Amino acid sequence: MSTTLAVVGGGVIGLAVAARAVRDGWTVTLYDPSVGSGASWVAGGMLAPLSEGWPGEHDLLALGAQSLARWPEFARSLGVDVFSASGSLTVALDSADAADLRTIAEFVGQQGHELEILGRAQIRELEPSLAQNIRLGLLAPTESAVDNRALITALLQAADGVEFVADTVADLDSLDADQIVVASGAQTATLLPSVPVRAVKGEILRLRRRPSAGEAPTRTIRGSVHGRPIYLVPRGDGLVVGATQYESGQDTQVTVAGVRDLIADAERLMPSIGEYELYEAAAGLRPMSPDGLPVIGRISDRVIVASGHGRNGILLTPITADAVSALLAGDTLPEAKAADPARFPRKGRQE
Repeated sequence: MSTTLAVVGGGVIGLAVAARAVRDGWTVTLYDPSVGSGASWVAGGMLAPLSEGWPGEHDLLALGAQSLARWPEFARSLGVDVFSASGSLTVALDSADAADLRTIAEFVGQQGHELEILGRAQIRELEPSLAQNIRLGLLAPTESAVDNRALITALLQAADGVEFVADTVADLDSLDADQIVVASGAQTATLLPSVPVRAVKGEILRLRRRPSAGEAPTRTIRGSVHGRPIYLVPRGDGLVVGATQYESGQDTQVTVAGVRDLIADAERLMPSIGEYELYEAAAGLRPMSPDGLPVIGRISDRVIVASGHGRNGILLTPITADAVSALLAGDTLPEAKAADPARFPRKGRQE
């Protein structure tokens, strides 16, 4: 009977998988030279699958909604309040964006989820710090956001009983464990060449509210400026502003152009943001799959992959932990069927 588990990768996915496996009775070793760093440390922490819904993306919406529904219980199990915002508001600055919001509202509403179209006066009443020229808003009251760094701390505490090894794993065959879960994010393809996960760079800014600055929004604010997505996520002392997106390999340097665009676009949504203190600029590597869905499932009798979460790693943490727990028990989680790696052609074989 399998009793030992090796988890490769110590971001939120790997930590959640390890913590769950310990509770399930496994003897767990987690391998990562820098636990809690990378994309998990840089993340905005949005839990916003509904307001990102789009016609045709039924599987992604369903998976995200299933995980969003799991978040309250998942957070309670950590014993720490990691939420930083309740509700999200997506705004439109022009007629094209307004039409897109109506399309999202219709599609997501047809799937049975609650969204509400807001006019200018309603937006100003809810979030008075936003720009007066915003045309339309889409309110998702059941969405929320978490403080990603508080989440990492909570998961480390929940992983009591896990043995942490500060090594980079180069060969899965070197691991002495009955079962292996590869949760190594943007580095997944180096261990599992058959899994098409690539690195996509994203830059974020962290802003701190100064005494002279206006109040920050209480909800996550999302929008688009010149085709570039922009979001403002509340934190206790200010905002997280993100995020750029570049296909740039393993580059994690913050660029002047990235910071410039983020600040300029954020000001279009919230003009008073220029009064805030800019105290951090950082970049991380999102693990992206070709179809935007994560890759969660068995690669072999011994190896499970949990990667490819893209921009939704924080959102999908609860359902990923549940799916991997089921796989380790010899079962599957039906709600995660769309994430099965079998949907991609195999380029190689991992034992």
